[in-house]
Amino acid sequence: MLAQLLGFCAAIRAEVPPPLAVVEPVKVGLDTANLGEIETAVAVAIEERKCPGCVVAIGRGSQLGYLRAFGNRSVEPSPTPMTTDTVFDLASLTKPIATATSVMKLIEAGKLKLSDPVSSHLPEFKTEGKDAITVEHLLIHQGGLIADNSIADYQLGPEVAWQRLAGLKLTAPVGTKFIYSDVGFMVLGELVRRLAGKPVDEFSKQEIFTSLGMQETGYRPNADLRLRAAPTEQRNNEWIQGEVHDPRANLLGGVAGHAGLFSTAADVARYAAMMANSGEYAGVRVLKEETWRDMTTARSVSSGKRGLGWDMKTGYSTNRGTSMSERAFGHGGFTGTALWIDPETRLFVIFLSNRVHPNGKGAVNPLAGHIGTIAADSIIASQN
Repeated sequence: MLAQLLGFCAAIRAEVPPPLAVVEPVKVGLDTANLGEIETAVAVAIEERKCPGCVVAIGRGSQLGYLRAFGNRSVEPSPTPMTTDTVFDLASLTKPIATATSVMKLIEAGKLKLSDPVSSHLPEFKTEGKDAITVEHLLIHQGGLIADNSIADYQLGPEVAWQRLAGLKLTAPVGTKFIYSDVGFMVLGELVRRLAGKPVDEFSKQEIFTSLGMQETGYRPNADLRLRAAPTEQRNNEWIQGEVHDPRANLLGGVAGHAGLFSTAADVARYAAMMANSGEYAGVRVLKEETWRDMTTARSVSSGKRGLGWDMKTGYSTNRGTSMSERAFGHGGFTGTALWIDPETRLFVIFLSNRVHPNGKGAVNPLAGHIGTIAADSIIASQN
């Protein structure tokens, strides 16, 4: 009986992996003095009103060697200090973390293939020459779809919005041009819903976030998490706090394939550690190694290199550390977020801010990229 009880307890522990330990930088092979440059860079950005504040987390393997909060969570209507447990609107980090990873899970389950025409699963999407668009085309933004369709298409609710999306015309021949498209990831979100039998928020929580112990990650945060959320701008004369900033995702009820995910630095670190370690974290395997490899292998697009749901080297890579390896992959978010992972060194760099607070005029991609460069340059050569 005792052995059975111990085995049951061990199984429970395995189901919910522990948070990443925060250790001295040198214990993960990072030079402490080099990392000190981050404080100066962030201070300058805050002084120049590039953002009110931010949280930076840097890790290697399954440990964090750096976790700090800077500046303020809000500056209006009154200043509130930033904390490391601040909840952020991740914006387009939703694309790789929730949507693309969900798509990869469905591929693992045998429910679709990268080469599948999207219309084979969503027949109403077949119009206007879109029958040639595959799942892979959407994941690398080469489907020929418009970046964003009219906001008016969303004002009559999700069902009408989907009808409008399904009826869109191509803006470029399929497979010929990289067009960073929110529309494409909204279609992927609908694909997840159809094949999984549940919306992307529920599927990603079940298959990714709960498995990794990411208890403060998800769409539509609860009341407690909203209290810790970093506000963005005003909508209808009220501060947006704990509700999605993206106007289209907001009109879709807060759940979409391109935006809507919220999280903290510690939770994003769990996901990042999993992706830095070939799909596994603390004994929990989220992606098979071959699936992870496929997701993070560079594909040539018309303006550079992309992974499946990930940026690698394109015009959107200004938030990438310049000295990261060729294998590095990452993404940014409109609200002021960025995540980059380098499997060559098992380094991951998380930058979370609400740069759009209070007036939408902040700009942090160069700062996030600079911090990524500092982190990559801080790797001690003997521990590379």
